[in-house]
Amino acid sequence: MAIEVRIPTILRTYTDGAKAVEGSGDTIAALLTDLETRHTGIRERIVDAENGDQLRRFVNVYLNDEDVRFLDGISTKLSDGDSVTILPAVAGGAREMPMPDMPAL
Repeated sequence: MAIEVRIPTILRTYTDGAKAVEGSGDTIAALLTDLETRHTGIRERIVDAENGDQLRRFVNVYLNDEDVRFLDGISTKLSDGDSVTILPAVAGGAREMPMPDMPAL
């Protein structure tokens, strides 16, 4: 079963710079275990083993553009030809800065 996995820039050090890799598995968990066999260390960056092998809080995983957290999480079933996208969550930003006094025209 071939599944395309899109890799974010921050995790491409594990895939030798590849933007997408192929994997297999009947669930997201099995897919991540399969990826680990060829891309050592990647699973640890996505899955929190100390939290019952759940997705890390600041990592989003999409199956065919649908967030797996709203499906069955790491137990979400996969089919041949599916596309999985891994995205780090984006947070933060700057406080609103006061505008400097502008000279009158």
